[in-house]
Parts: sequence; structure tokens; C-alpha cells
Amino acid sequence: MKKGNNQETSGLMNTIIGRDTVINGTLDVKGALRVDGEVLGKINCSDCVTVGTTGNVQAEIEADSAIVAGKMSGNVTTSDRIELQANCEMNGDLHTKSLIIEEGAIFCGGCSMNDNPPDLGFLAPKTDHKKELSESDID
Repeated sequence: MKKGNNQETSGLMNTIIGRDTVINGTLDVKGALRVDGEVLGKINCSDCVTVGTTGNVQAEIEADSAIVAGKMSGNVTTSDRIELQANCEMNGDLHTKSLIIEEGAIFCGGCSMNDNPPDLGFLAPKTDHKKELSESDID
């Protein structure tokens, strides 16, 4: 079967940063990225970013999904999910639709899973105080 030059590569590991490699700066990756070395800066990825067990990332990450098995320091924003594996050390804030934290993972930071707080049923509904004031000023 012949491959075309413009074939989509979704789901394939396109870029691997080896164990003894150190990269400073911004990485823009189309496809998946695996980091077994060290990255300092920012990572923009169209697919999954995987920080391997020997990986050390001190960067902001924006990606479709992320898997952290090594050391990570920085904020992670994904459109799908984040997985913190058993022996990882994660320091930073997470913003995602879905979060998986395995037993043994160390996570120090905050997590936002959507823009609206959940309606738990027992809290009073949030009111707009500015709107209330303007309506009471009319009387």
C-alpha cells in the first residue's frame, strides 16, 4: 500500500525526546510527543504529550491529552484528558475535561474540569448582585 505525503498521523508517536536530551524553548508538535529527557519552556501539541518515567518537564503544556509518568512542573491544559500515573510528581494546575490519578501519584496544584461549577442541589443558586441592585434602584 502506498502512503501519501499528506496522510494524517493521528495516534502515532511522531516526536521522541531521548533520555539524555535537554531542550530549552517552545516546542510546536503536530502529532504525539514523548519526553524521556528534559524540556524547559512551553509545549504546544496537537495530540498526546507523554512524560516518560525518566522525563523531567518544566513547561506549560497545551495539548489534546497528557500522560505524566515522570516529573512535571508547570500548568497543563488539555481538550480531552490528563492521566497522572503511579510514580509521577506533578506540580502545577490542570485544566481538562477528564482526570485520572493513579494511586501513588504526587499531585500538588489545582484542577479545573470545566468553566461552570457543578450544581450540587444543596447550594443556593448563584445570583448576579449587579442585576439585583439595578432592579432595586428602579423602585
